Amino acid sequence: MSLLVVGLSHRSAPVSVLERASLAADQQTKLVQDSLAAEPATEATVLATCNRIELYADVDKFHAGVAELSTLLAQHTGVGLDELTPYLYVHYEDRAVHHLFSVACGLDSMVVGEGQILGQIKDALALGQELHTAGRLLNDLFQQALRVGKRAHSETGIDKAGQSLVTFGLEQLAGGTPVADWAAGRRALVIGAGSMSSLAATTLARAGVAELVIANRTLDRARRLAESLTGLVAGGDASDAPREAGAAADRRLIARAVPRDRVPAELPYADIVVSCTGATGLVLTADMLAEALDRRAEHRAEGVAGPGAAETVALLDLAMPRDIDAAAHRLAGLRLVDIESLAEAAATVSDQPTTSAGPMAADVDQVRAIVSAEVAAFGAAQRAAHITPTVVALRTMAADVVAGEIARLDGRLPDLDERQRAEITQTVRRVVDKLLHAPTVRVKQLASTPGGAGYADALRELFDLDPQAVAAVSRADANGTRPDGGVGRPGAAAVQTDPKRGRA
Repeated sequence: MSLLVVGLSHRSAPVSVLERASLAADQQTKLVQDSLAAEPATEATVLATCNRIELYADVDKFHAGVAELSTLLAQHTGVGLDELTPYLYVHYEDRAVHHLFSVACGLDSMVVGEGQILGQIKDALALGQELHTAGRLLNDLFQQALRVGKRAHSETGIDKAGQSLVTFGLEQLAGGTPVADWAAGRRALVIGAGSMSSLAATTLARAGVAELVIANRTLDRARRLAESLTGLVAGGDASDAPREAGAAADRRLIARAVPRDRVPAELPYADIVVSCTGATGLVLTADMLAEALDRRAEHRAEGVAGPGAAETVALLDLAMPRDIDAAAHRLAGLRLVDIESLAEAAATVSDQPTTSAGPMAADVDQVRAIVSAEVAAFGAAQRAAHITPTVVALRTMAADVVAGEIARLDGRLPDLDERQRAEITQTVRRVVDKLLHAPTVRVKQLASTPGGAGYADALRELFDLDPQAVAAVSRADANGTRPDGGVGRPGAAAVQTDPKRGRA
């Protein structure tokens, strides 16, 4: 069995294709289930974010696996296979591990170093666990990816180099002005109450907006978010404000929740609008925005808008597919930043020359070194774990041989007392253990090296081990059950070495 990932992201596909290829939660579930039903796959899960969709699977056939997973992606996204194929990338075995670890560290993100991807990797693992489609390999892989990502953020300065997509989007809207200065005193409307919307709301609150309205289909969820932010002071919470400073009270945030159908009524009063929902259609149409601008102009003429109202309404669309009509770009008085423009801005930033001595470049290099070391360690552990069932089966066979010989001895020497019998049994066991110790330790060491998978086959052949006995140990290990009847952490699945690499 071998790890295979087939996917597309902002690095391989235009946003227009990514938008069409996005999957709702129920579609992701069906994709994973169908992937497991496909013959080449024994484990599967999907990593889906606003700028990537990747299908991870443990397969026993490389070419068949690529063909099947590519076809399933096309079927479930609704993008024709012929159209989708040029944008797909394929990673296999160690390269697949390297890819996921790089993703976990933020090296493959639209904004290098952003940490939100860790939550999305955790969601992908949880999906596989919930559907029982993530077995020994994917559990170990994704759990290790989370640890590698956390290590990169704790041991390097990649956090300084990277930002969240929310922060990057707000910086684009601010146009070079510090976000805190740009947002201070403004009214903000956040549509949605999921993880990205919650991050946007918190970021705006800490940036100093005067009022924050959270609109969501589920009102209770919006209320909980609003309650958690009410009273927040720019840069901290209300308790951070100096009690003697009367101006501190003015900085305290007013946050409230409304149902999503109230969005048209709230739009004319909003200076900043952030939308990130799971809606399949547009949340804000061009007509809705044009009407809001007309009402906003009336309010400004009547003095209802307030002294802090901005001349231009800033729109940030973080949804995939988009929430805000792209035609908003043509409306005077609006500025729209969406995933497509963020991708262009991120590409511009990444194309700017940096010296290897620069802080960001040094952090990125350090993270890359961490990823490379972790990939090597993971591969060695996988290869070593592959031989464990064979070693256990060998020791079990040896124990059976000892038990059989002691039983024969009892028949030939029935007059042995318990002490004598126990001493003979212990002596025979020590001899067998000493004979097996060096070769089993050495074969584990050899198996952890590249190309070492064949040592398990050699051991089975030399000792004529029953394949069913080895398979039984593997099944017990995959279920977290030790051969002695105890329960332990599921072991790592085998990763066979194969030279095949490529793109779909």
